[in-house]
Amino acid sequence: MLRRVLLAGLTALTLLPATAGAIPAYARRYKVSCQLCHNPVPKLTDFGRTFAGNGYRMAADEPPRDTINTGDPLLALQKDLPLAMRLEAYAQAYSKGNVATDFATPYLIKLLASGPISKKFSYFMYINLLERGQFGGFEDAFLFYNDIAGKPVDLLVGQFQVSDPMFKRESRLMFEDYALYLMKVGAEPANLTYDRGLLMNADVAGFAFTGELLNGNGIDNAPDNRTYDDNGFKNLAGYLSRDFGQSLRLAAFGYYGRSDSEGEQNKVVMFGGDGTLELGIVEFNAQYLHREDTNPLFLSNGSIVKTDGGLAELIIRPRSGRWHGFGLYNDLRATDPVLSVEFGPEATNRYQTLTGGLGYLVVRNLKVTGEMRWDFQEDEMRWTLGFVTAF
Repeated sequence: MLRRVLLAGLTALTLLPATAGAIPAYARRYKVSCQLCHNPVPKLTDFGRTFAGNGYRMAADEPPRDTINTGDPLLALQKDLPLAMRLEAYAQAYSKGNVATDFATPYLIKLLASGPISKKFSYFMYINLLERGQFGGFEDAFLFYNDIAGKPVDLLVGQFQVSDPMFKRESRLMFEDYALYLMKVGAEPANLTYDRGLLMNADVAGFAFTGELLNGNGIDNAPDNRTYDDNGFKNLAGYLSRDFGQSLRLAAFGYYGRSDSEGEQNKVVMFGGDGTLELGIVEFNAQYLHREDTNPLFLSNGSIVKTDGGLAELIIRPRSGRWHGFGLYNDLRATDPVLSVEFGPEATNRYQTLTGGLGYLVVRNLKVTGEMRWDFQEDEMRWTLGFVTAF
């Protein structure tokens, strides 16, 4: 039986999406290698994080490059619209019961655009032309203002992931996701993925602080009255981190929100911490989060649901060479079976997975990767193998 499972897995595994945040338009603009900002793609280097913090440019005060002369000092138009494409495809095999295989070729086709508008303003957006077989729509779409009044304070306005100041989902190396950010409790819409609002970054006395003001209801369509926020109350999130030398970073996170449905109200409180330890070619990331919902099912006699979750991630990436390895452990626990995770069971009180795999850079903008994931609750092994490319 094991032989048949392995054979089916190996024959089915052809193409996997490794979620990437790279946009080759930057490499074309500056005539540099993708390796400057990513090692490996899509994992950001220190320079890549600085580049993003400068509004996707080499220096904070850099004027827009490759612009045309309009004769108007208040107008900077780029000669060419900076566009990039990303293609992902994969196949998977599952061990539970009879061996099942699945081809998703393609899984994702994405169009990305980003560039400077002026010395201070930049924009970033992407649209999923195809995602899981259907039109995906916009996810990230925001305007970025760098160094307000010459101070180390940045402002982002638009649509983004609440978890971006923590571990970026779009920069992870594995197909398995960060379940901690995807989890939802009952009918409460708020989680730590995409939302609309304001995000402000500031460097203060050696600390990096991020504050977020959010609708708190995700990125669903606006109803007929054209208002995106159906509650009016704005949710708040804050993230404070500090580096200790070159190897250790520690951080704390807090979130408060509330929403109403059919006359009932739910309040959401989240708090926790995370850290990163880098020792040579090894990087270890860990995060814990506690969440409490006062009435997530919006019932007249609703009760408090407490959720505890965390992730642990191990990355091995040699400075030279094309191979890299990774591992990820997800663990979520709720006091009632109202916990849901995208791509997981609709309602449960436990989600627990362990993933490990390898990746190889064929060229800088084409990566093949394979992984195995064990789902403890479903007693199921999933094999995945595939590629991601951007151009």
